[in-house]
Parts: sequence; structure tokens; C-alpha cells
Amino acid sequence: MFAKLFPILGITFIDILGFSILIPILPYYARHFGASYVVVGALFSTFAFCQFIAGPLWGNLSDRIGRKAVLIISQIGATLGWAGLAFAPSLFWVFVARIVEGISGGNISVTQAYVADRIDPAQRSRAFAYVGAAFSAGFVFGPAAGGLLLARYGYRTPFLLAAGLQVVTLLTTVFFLPEQVAAKAEREKAATFGDIVRFLGDARVSPVLIQKLLFSLGLYAWFAVFALLLGILLRVGPSQTSYFFALFAVLNIIVQLGLVGRLADRFGARATSNIGLVSACCFFLLVPLMHDRFSLGATMILFSVALALVNATLPTLLTDHSPANVRGTVLGVGASLESVAGVAVPTLSTAVLSAYGPPWTGALSACFCAGALGLGLVAARHESRDRLAGRAG
Repeated sequence: MFAKLFPILGITFIDILGFSILIPILPYYARHFGASYVVVGALFSTFAFCQFIAGPLWGNLSDRIGRKAVLIISQIGATLGWAGLAFAPSLFWVFVARIVEGISGGNISVTQAYVADRIDPAQRSRAFAYVGAAFSAGFVFGPAAGGLLLARYGYRTPFLLAAGLQVVTLLTTVFFLPEQVAAKAEREKAATFGDIVRFLGDARVSPVLIQKLLFSLGLYAWFAVFALLLGILLRVGPSQTSYFFALFAVLNIIVQLGLVGRLADRFGARATSNIGLVSACCFFLLVPLMHDRFSLGATMILFSVALALVNATLPTLLTDHSPANVRGTVLGVGASLESVAGVAVPTLSTAVLSAYGPPWTGALSACFCAGALGLGLVAARHESRDRLAGRAG
């Protein structure tokens, strides 16, 4: 399985290596141009809105013309977006660059569809955990490299590095990624653009899509304030924040490679997903107890478990319930709903931070994750009932 996934894992690693340079730096970069906390949240929302528009379109297009071609197109756009960010002369151009990169970055569903195409259903949770580990590996080196370059050379150099890494990703895709070509009959049955909305009401996939939306609402509410919260609690700047993100990514790799596969093999994707959602609820409820490096580090272990388990199992549940000929489209709808979360809550969560301070920053996320957990428990009960009925029949 690892051999099958190696090219896409390498591409994912390089892509996220560049992307992760941005995450801890962007709030400070926006503040450098005079942006308020609320405008920082709006910057995250703008990027997510563009992904909301692009995600289903990229996924549907990949069902029709192939995953590789779509990845190449989106990577070219992402390179332009990063370069534009490096040379932005004002906050307006920062927004423009993020729009370009957001449209181009709506291709995560294509990557997930590529993995699902090549891996047997029983191994998909483990495969998505490998993809998640490649994500996290990028987050180890990206924030650290970004922090070092920022401290020595200023903001422009980290963004130029990200643009250069996108070029490497593009060349790797062109020359090393095998195309997973669908049969002609499957391409002819691919979902139309009009079918994208239909999947929101599909009884097989819509409950998982709603879970993905709720969990994403919780994550985006948290990530929009995370870097700012570190600055308030630990009195650190952007470079030190980057190093913290790198350490968290190391922890996430350990969890993804050491825990996700074992739990999924033993309990199945549904139960493993619910375990992850329980962990997420507990983490966000513990946010008011974060006062120093020790308490922050201890609770982040719980968050790492939640992130690894849910992000590996929800795509598995979506692909298990989706016909192969529309897999990219369904995953694109899921990515689009994730982007809806990115549009809806960053401005709200940064406003909560501004008005009420750090103790309340986890409240929104806890509510959303509790909703996702409730849906997961109901689905687990129905699936258990169906299995018993099948055995009786």
C-alpha cells in the first residue's frame, strides 16, 4: 500500500511544507499591514470561501478528465498565489493573493479521490492516516523554516520559499505521479455539475457530510485564534509560534502512524471517528485551563488524537458510501462544506477572543464537535442495527 501511495504522499508533503509556512505567520503579516483581529479572521474566511467555490468543481472535473491533470492546473495557480503574497504592497493585495491561492487550493478532494481509487476499502482509514502523516510532516519543517527565515530576512522570503516549493510539487506531479484512469463507462456516468447539490440530500453520504461540516466549523473556529492565543498566553511572537506548530506536527505524525491504523482495524472507521470526536470535545472544554506551556502541551496531545482520528476516518466513510464514478465529486462537496466552515466562523471566533478573552475561545468549537459526535453515535447505532438484521436474515 505504501508503494502505491508514495508519489502522492511525496507531493502532499512538499505541498503542505509550503502551505504550512503560512499558517503561523499570516495573522502577524496581516497585522503588519494594520489589520485588526476581525480583519485577520476575514482573511481566513476569504481563502475558505474561494475553496468553497472551487472544491466541488475540481472534484467533478477530476472525475471527468483525471486526477493528475486537475492537480497540475491547481498547482500552477497556487504558485502564482504564493508569489503574489510575497510581493503584496498592501493589505488589499494580500487578500487578492489569498483569493488566487484559495481557488487553486481547493484540490484536497482530488488528492483524497486519488488515494481512494488506488486503495482497497478495508485499508482506506490507514491510507488516509498516511496522507495525514505526510500533511503533518510538512507542518514539522514548514513552520520551523518559516520562523527562521522570517526572523532573519523578513516576511517576503518565507513566501518565496513556499512559491518555490509549489514549483517542485508541480514538477513532481508532471513527471512522477501515475494517472489513475477511470474506465470510459465510469467517465460517462460521472456526476454533472448540477448533481453536486444533490449529494447534500443523498441518504448515504449526507450524514457524513454534515458531520464533516460541524467538525470543520470547530476546527476553523480554533485555528483562526490559535496563533493569537499563543501570543497572549505565552507572550511569543510569530517565529516562536512557528516552532510550536512544528512540535505539534511531530506529535500528530506519531499519533497518525501509531494509533489510527490500529484503532480502525480493530473497531472500524465509524467507531474510530467517534473516539476522535469525543477527544475533540474534551480538548475544547479544557481550553479555559490553558495557562502555561505545561497545560497547553498536555491538552494538545488530546487535540492531536482528535485531529488524526477524525481526519482519517471521515474521508473513509465518505468514499465507502460513494460510487467510484462520482467519488471525486462527493469528496469535493465535503471539501466545499469544510470551506463553508472556514468562511463562517473565523471572524466570529476572533471577535469572541477580542471581546471575552482566551477562556471562551474553545466554546464554539466544543458545541460544533458535540453536534458531530451526536450524529456519529446515531449512525453507529443504525449501522449496528443493520448488521444484526443482516445476520438474522
